[in-house]
Amino acid sequence: MKKQHLPFVIIGSVLLIDQALKFWIKTNMLLGQEFVVFDWFRIHFLENEGMAFGMKFGGEIGKLILSLLRVAVVVGIMWWIYDLIRKNESIWTVAAISLVAAGALGNIIDGCFYGLIFSESGYHGFIGAQAAQFLPEGGGYAGFLHGHVVDMFYFPLFEGTFPNWFPWVGGEQFLFFRPVFNIADSAITTGVTMFFILQVWCKKAETKI
Repeated sequence: MKKQHLPFVIIGSVLLIDQALKFWIKTNMLLGQEFVVFDWFRIHFLENEGMAFGMKFGGEIGKLILSLLRVAVVVGIMWWIYDLIRKNESIWTVAAISLVAAGALGNIIDGCFYGLIFSESGYHGFIGAQAAQFLPEGGGYAGFLHGHVVDMFYFPLFEGTFPNWFPWVGGEQFLFFRPVFNIADSAITTGVTMFFILQVWCKKAETKI
């Protein structure tokens, strides 16, 4: 595969998987509903205002700013990918940044369009609650750039209690890993991790020379 084709393959594949899973979750599950795959791996439907791993930022105005900032960042990343290819950088570096771009685009799609094309999701446990409808007759639940990002992966690997000598949280219970995330978040995390590993590797190679 030619290097210039790799970003299209990575970004296209991640977006297809990410959006297909989100569409299924959105139209088949209620907010807060959970399926246990294993004790340490669950499908748990949540929505957030746009930051990774369920974090929030500044209400409606913050959501708008975050969406616009994301668009600007993706434009910058796409230019970066083009520049990496032009400079004949490592295919692994191109792959890493392409994963970051794919993840950012995946969540941008939610924030930009989900409020327009889906009705609001009902809450699990409420009588008469229904899953969201695609292209509802009455319109979506929010305007352009104000949609919520769909999250579903939950990994409660283990829980315990902080030792009493721990500052501030001594004696309190903890759960690892608490955040709920999606394919797009995973792509961003994987891409960033790959990039930093490659940078450290390159620096070590230069030092040996």
